[in-house]
Amino acid sequence: MSPLNKICSLLALFLITNYLQILSDGVVVGEWCVADEQSSESELQAALDWACGIGNANCSKIQVGQACFQPNTVRAHASYAFNNYYQKFKRRGGSCYFRGAAYTTALDPSYNSCNYELTP
Repeated sequence: MSPLNKICSLLALFLITNYLQILSDGVVVGEWCVADEQSSESELQAALDWACGIGNANCSKIQVGQACFQPNTVRAHASYAFNNYYQKFKRRGGSCYFRGAAYTTALDPSYNSCNYELTP
């Protein structure tokens, strides 16, 4: 096998194993992190503060006037922040636990113009 063929084979394998998470019907499969409906607002607020603070999640889209500000609830904002953190750090040991205030789901929580990131 020529060096070029080896490179192409490795590249194809990399793409298949890391990026092509698509079912035969064309639906993207992934894992998002969202707030647990059974968590209290105070638990969610503490986890949200951590995620947007020292957790280094990008919480700009849940600020007033941005795409994910509405609905303006702690639960909705926490879900966005938890997912942003999880997508950013899951490959480096980050989890979707948040002291039990979050869980992973295969259902894309995106709505209207608020798109939840998905990192393979």
